Amino acid sequence: MSASPSSPTGTSSPLGVHRVLEPAGEYLPQAARVLDARPELWDDEVRIDVETLNLDAASFRQLHDKHGGDGSAIRAEVLDIVRTRGKMQNPVTGSGGMLIGTVAEVGPQSPLGLAPGDRVATLVSLSLTPLAITDGLERWDGLGERVPAAGHAILFGRSIAARLPEDLAPELALMVMDVCGAPALVARTVEAYAGRPPSDTAARSGDGPSVVVLGGAGKSGSLSLAAAAHAGATRRVAVVRDATEAALLEGTGLATHVVVADARSPLGLSEALSSAGGPADLTVVCVDVTGCEQPAILATADGGTVIFFSMATNFAAAALGAEGLAADVTMLVGNGYVPGHAAYALDLLRGNAAVRTLFEGRIED
Repeated sequence: MSASPSSPTGTSSPLGVHRVLEPAGEYLPQAARVLDARPELWDDEVRIDVETLNLDAASFRQLHDKHGGDGSAIRAEVLDIVRTRGKMQNPVTGSGGMLIGTVAEVGPQSPLGLAPGDRVATLVSLSLTPLAITDGLERWDGLGERVPAAGHAILFGRSIAARLPEDLAPELALMVMDVCGAPALVARTVEAYAGRPPSDTAARSGDGPSVVVLGGAGKSGSLSLAAAAHAGATRRVAVVRDATEAALLEGTGLATHVVVADARSPLGLSEALSSAGGPADLTVVCVDVTGCEQPAILATADGGTVIFFSMATNFAAAALGAEGLAADVTMLVGNGYVPGHAAYALDLLRGNAAVRTLFEGRIED
């Protein structure tokens, strides 16, 4: 097909630059304000018929707090964002989420290996995915992250998507794939500390690295705990916000210690962790609130690593906070992609009854 006037070169880019409408110039889709979400395809693109959106936690929390829990107002704002921007990108958090749907059309030069009729989950953010909604989100009450929807989305040549597994409910698979980058990176980091290459699956014994997970009862947090255990971490501390979340983890074996503390309180968190062995080799931030940067740094031993998976993280605060605390820590941005991340996370779910129970408990009736 012929290229639209929105393409600066008349040809498509595997990065999706040809879909950028505003601002003009060499902007990638994630940084753009407005994308071209028309359904017609360039030769290397794929169109998905949307079934469900999954808004990322930080974005949904911001919308929920802004509108005081008014579901109708939340739904109206999500519709307005998609209509005006051609994608679902929260203008405050900059984040989006992901979706599941069915492949409707595949361009003849698409490298993604998909075929019409495949049910897939997109493993790239909605903040860079051209998206159009056609049903007004009439089936969504605005009160949860999972959004039944009708419409279409476009994948580029360098997009990532995974076929939905036949042995798991689509809603369950969607939740896992939404956070699958977290456990894969945690496993890689723990194994590096243990002196083993990521491919090593030999029996593990003896003392291993220690891990603290802020938000250990959540989706990414519980999978991160499971990945840490699988990779050889012997002390695994889950930090949760209240007794209700603590009860979800007690007795599951995911964590060796469960600590109730405010992840935004540097001194409070440090004091709470003192009874669970103190700072850890690796701290993983999986909470969707601001202000956890310095507490996470203090929770990490000298020479240790902090992984920030939360989209609520202020990275300037993290960098300046580490400097101000004279903290010798490595700080990593959890970018959501590690080769094989979806398969790894799904296998963790299949093989860990405690994780599966936590995730199934989140599926709305």
